[in-house]
This record gives sequence, C-alpha cells and structure tokens, in this order.
Amino acid sequence: MLFSAAAHAQSFVSQDDNARADALLKQMTTEEKIGQLNQPFYFKLPIPGFTSDPVSYEDHVRRGEVGSFLFLTDPKEINRLQKIAMTEQRLHIPLLFGFDVIHGFDTEFPVPLATAASWDPAMSEQAQAIAAEEATHAGVRWSFAPMLDIARDPRWGRISEGAGEDPYLGAAMARAQVKGFQGTAENPHAFIATLKHFAGYGAATGGRDYDASYISEEEMENVYLPPFRAGVQAGAGSVMSAYMDLNNVPASGNVHLLQDLLRNQLQFKGFIVSDAFAIGSLVTQGFARDGEDAALRGATAGENMDMGSATYLAHMKALIDKGQITASELDDLARPILATKYHLGLFEHPYADGTDQTHAEMLARHRQTARTAAARTAVLLRNEGSLLPLAKTVHSIAVIGPLGNSKADMNGPWSLTAKADDTVSVFEGVRTKFSNAKVEFAQGVQIVKPFPSSFDGIIGPPLEKAWSADEAAQQMKSALKLAADSDVVVMTLGELSNMDFEYSSRSSLSLPGMQQQLLEKVQSLGKPVVLLLFSTRPLDISWASTHIPAIMDCYFGGTEAGNAVADLLAGDAVPGGKLPVTWPRNVGQVPIYYAHTASHKPYDSPDFTSRYWDLPTTPLYSFGYGLSYSTFTITDLHLDTSSAPLQGVVTATATVTNTGKVAADEVVQLYLHQQYGSASRPVRELKGFRRVTLAPGEKQQVSFPIGPDERTYWSAAKSGWVVEASDFDVWVGDSSMATLHDSFKVVE
Repeated sequence: MLFSAAAHAQSFVSQDDNARADALLKQMTTEEKIGQLNQPFYFKLPIPGFTSDPVSYEDHVRRGEVGSFLFLTDPKEINRLQKIAMTEQRLHIPLLFGFDVIHGFDTEFPVPLATAASWDPAMSEQAQAIAAEEATHAGVRWSFAPMLDIARDPRWGRISEGAGEDPYLGAAMARAQVKGFQGTAENPHAFIATLKHFAGYGAATGGRDYDASYISEEEMENVYLPPFRAGVQAGAGSVMSAYMDLNNVPASGNVHLLQDLLRNQLQFKGFIVSDAFAIGSLVTQGFARDGEDAALRGATAGENMDMGSATYLAHMKALIDKGQITASELDDLARPILATKYHLGLFEHPYADGTDQTHAEMLARHRQTARTAAARTAVLLRNEGSLLPLAKTVHSIAVIGPLGNSKADMNGPWSLTAKADDTVSVFEGVRTKFSNAKVEFAQGVQIVKPFPSSFDGIIGPPLEKAWSADEAAQQMKSALKLAADSDVVVMTLGELSNMDFEYSSRSSLSLPGMQQQLLEKVQSLGKPVVLLLFSTRPLDISWASTHIPAIMDCYFGGTEAGNAVADLLAGDAVPGGKLPVTWPRNVGQVPIYYAHTASHKPYDSPDFTSRYWDLPTTPLYSFGYGLSYSTFTITDLHLDTSSAPLQGVVTATATVTNTGKVAADEVVQLYLHQQYGSASRPVRELKGFRRVTLAPGEKQQVSFPIGPDERTYWSAAKSGWVVEASDFDVWVGDSSMATLHDSFKVVE
C-alpha cells in the first residue's frame, strides 16, 4: 500500500556506494568530515548583504572544508575549483556543485505550476531530463528541485514553483520530476534531485513567505506529505528542509519533522540539506542560543549539509570535542554525502565537459520540445463566440501590455541561467506566426513592486526606472490608439516574474498597477479582445470574466513562450491545460480549495445560498477546469463491482468522446468521496486522471483503479492510517465539478 510504503522507498545510492564511503571515512580527519557538511555560496563579491570570507574559496577547498558549492554554473570555473580538490586536497574528494535548476538550464521550460496545469507527468519528466542533461554539461550535478509544497493561498509568491493545491496531482508531478532528473534504474542519470521544502512551507500564515505554518498532524499527513512520500518512493537523493517555524519549531531544527516523519515514516535514506542559511537562522528565529547551539540542533535533527551559513564549519569541532556529537554521529552525517558522490561517478569523472558552444547546441536541440511544452500548459478560461483561434487572414493585430515584449519575464522566476536574448516574446511570436498581418506592440502601462525584496536587481530581470507621469500618460495614449487602429487586440497582462518568486508575497490579487484601467479602456473601444495572463498565482479577473470574450492563462512559458502562445492563438496548437488551483473571485475567498469537508451546512443543501453575504462561495473557476477549441463528452460511467472488501479494487470506466471539429486533448478526472468513517473526509478528492488526445468524432474508454491506495487516509481519531468500510461516491468528468456519478460499498 502507498501509505505504508516505507518499505517501498528506493535508495538513490547503492550498498557499494555506502561501503566505499565508509572506507573513505576511516581515512578522514574530523575536520575533513565536517568539511563535507559545508556548502558555501559561490559569489563574486561585493554583493549587498554578503560579507567577505577572509579565507578564499580555493584555500577552503585545499583544506577539505567544502563538500559542495552553490550558485556556480561556469564550467571553466567549476573545473578550476574541481581540479584543486582533485589534485591539491589531501584525499582528493570531489566537489558537488548544486544549483536551482527549477525549470530549465540552457533551455527554459514552463514554470512548475504551469507544468502541473498540463496534467501531463510524462511531459514534466521529459522537461526535467533535459534540464539535467544541460546542467550536467556545465558541471552542475545537483538540482534544488522539485519543490513539492502544497499551496492553497495564492498570495504566497512561491506558488509558482509547485504543483498547486492538490496532493494527488502534486504526487504525480513529484514522481515525474524525480525520474526526469535522476533517470530510472534502466537508464540512470548522473544527477541528483532535491525534494523541498520539508515540510509545510506552502502553508505560511497569510501567504507571507517565511512566516510560520501551523498544520495539524492530519493535514500534514493527508495534504502536505503525499508529494514528498511519492518523491522518496521514486528514489530522490536529497531533501531540503524548510525555513519557517512549523507549529513554533523551526523546520531545519525540527526532530519530529526530519527524524520521525522523513527518516522513520517515509524511510528516506539520502541526505538532507538546509535551505539557505537556515542552520544559522535557528538563532535568529529564537530557537537556538548561539551558533554552537544552532549547529547542535541542526545535527540532532539530522541536517547533513549546512547551506550557506558555515555554522557547522565554525562550531561542529567544538561540539565533538565536548562529546555533544559523537564521532559515529558525525560519520552518519557525512556518509550519505560521500556515497552520493560515489554514485554520481564524481571520483572517476569529476569534470564538466561544457564548451563555449554547448549553450547554443542545447538550445537548438531542445527548443521545439520547450515550445510544445509551453503550449500544453496553457489553460483556456473563456472563449465566447469562439473568438479563438484567430483567423489567419486577420489584417492587423495589436499586442498591448507590459508582458507583451518582455523576454526576460517570459522565462519566469528562477530562470537564473536563461539568457533573455534567447527567449521569444509574445510580440515576436505573434509577428512571425501572422506574417501577413500588421502586428504592432505598445506597452501601455508599467508595473513595479512598491516594496522590492533583497533578491530584486540581483536575481531575475533588471529593475526598470519608473516612468514619469507624462511618460505614463503618453504610453497609455499610444496603446489606446494602436488598439483603435487594429482589427484584434491581444492584451498581455499579469505580473512580472519577480512578483511570483521567493520573498514576493502579495496582499491583493488584483492586476498590478494600471493594468485594469488599461484593459477597461481597450474593451470600451469595441474591438475583439483576447486577454493573455502571464502570472502563476490566479489573479482577480472577475470583471474580465464577464467583459472580455477570450481569456487564456499562459503562466510563464520559458524560452519558447512567444512561439507557443502564437501557435495557440492561430489554432496550430489547441489548449488542453486544466487549472491546478482553485481560482478565487477575489482575495476575500482565500484560502479556497475544492477538497474541503461538508460541515453541518453543506454547499449543496436545498436552502444554501453562500457562506458570504456579499459574494458567492463558489470560485470563479474550479480546480481542474479548462476549455478547448473542441468539445467533449464524458459518459457511460461503469463500476465493475458495487461492493468490494477492504483490500479490494473497484475499477471505474468512462467513455470520452471528441464531439468537436478539431483534434484536441481532454483531461479525464476521477474524484472520490468517503461518506462516513472515523473522520470526516473531503467532499471530493482527486484520485485519478489521464490526458488523452482524440481526433474529431473519436472516442476512448478510460479506466481508473480505486483500491486501498486511493481509499487510505490518516485519521486523527485513530492517530494513524486507516482503510475503512464505508459507502463511496465516484465522479468522473473534466473538472472538480464533474456530475457523472456512481457509488459503491467497501465492506469488512
């Protein structure tokens, strides 16, 4: 069973890797072992907020005081430092270079939330396999991805890095990304994935990044842990602990979290790395007395590697000398790091093979795959009058908005190695696709962050100088004139990529700046308007949802975003994505998610109106929702049995038919509800999905197993996992609002 599957957890390293690590540990000094636990940031100083280390990077490597470097991607520099480790260090232990390879390296793919919107794990696996290949050429063999934090509050900036609100979809994407990065047993990659941020980071109070999370054991087990469980079972080699306090205990010093849950329950065998500076921050968070106490608490919790803070390097030896950490415990911390280096083949092949031509070669090889991926992630939210696709005979198109010609923003957050010049903007893509039309661009408005974070200007696109009032008025006037003079207006609105990022939470979901005013003024001209949204969090588009005929959520599509959007506008690609989050009407509904319990006044009660007196309870768009240029029916739901034993399996089968005129994709989704048990269960839970491609008139049967894995949950009443006799509802359809229904019994 999935939830008792500690025994099924795969180990990234082999017994031979561990044996070789043990042999090496016998040769190492205490200081050299501590060195393996240290991961410095590699920055060319000065950088605001970072103090210079009096000891050079090179000397730290020579002394054996570095196990890994972060933020270095130049293969020449990587090889220079690696050569020092392999020739000038006493035991010639190679360095492991890690980096935030989140959704690409040379070629940027759609951001992870967009990939989840594809409901296509195979595509996600392919994208991360390409990212691993590209990074490996540069000498980076370790990615700090996938991020598996369930996010049910769109105000949280890092919603962009995960798979959204649902643990089942999140688990599917976790497995796919681990397989993409690390390969399979039959075809392994010399690369390591990181499951982050363990755990509950996405539940930050008020959606405020870094703030504390308060999560019950039931919610942790049933909602937040399933993606991590899936990643561990897939064999992920490392896990990153989170920054925040979990129930008032910092995650990076949390014994219950890292030992009881991760090591013991999930049976994770790899190594744990802290998030940046998190060991040192145990002091800042009021948990540890001082640096020495922080090192002790981190080590006691099981943190193998200290990212950035050098707390272990400074204090671990004193703890060992005092007997507070034993030699055996130090070996346990260092062993999985060394075993990983053996498994990756770094002792035999430590150097990068990237050249000055590698970047261009990788782009040329992978652009088409990235273009297809970006098109598969788009979610069509509205298409009144079948405005989309646009006729290729259109004479003039206005591309208007702050995201229309922004190459860097199309790459999305955490596109740290992307080059804006390689990226296709929406304006460029549309101009190329509609080559017989007059295609022009106007920015119209500027959007900025009133409160920039410490990342802005250092990571991501450069900050723009704010327009003067006169310039802003002229830009608005120019955009409106262009719209008035064009046959069709394509509005490109949303957020800058640094607004959907770490340390970039929001108090509102409105379109930033003057975008709403621009949209309303353009709409008032009476022209056909297509709204393309570029963001990851769902934004407040309540007005647009009733006034703009065509709306498509495009996220941040990466290197080929512009071409993919143009393919969709022209009908050369057909949108088939589905929302991985529930889309609120406004921020007042947050948090809102479909898998809630019924309460004593269910939403389907005959006299129910709304939980609010000023707004419907229902979202603007439901989880799993998404339109197409075609139409589909899902019919003939059949269960192969009406009753099953506790360990039995019920198979649900339905028929999906393309009733439209174009070949297109539909995502068939199965939802389950346990009617009664030792605890109340959500009104619906996703327990199966499949994306299928059908020609016009084609039909296909889709089957889903509903066995113990799908019915097991962690019960607060039983303080453990249960699979129970009960009556179960089954729905199959195209969203969490599916109406095709049947039921079955599970008996003792």
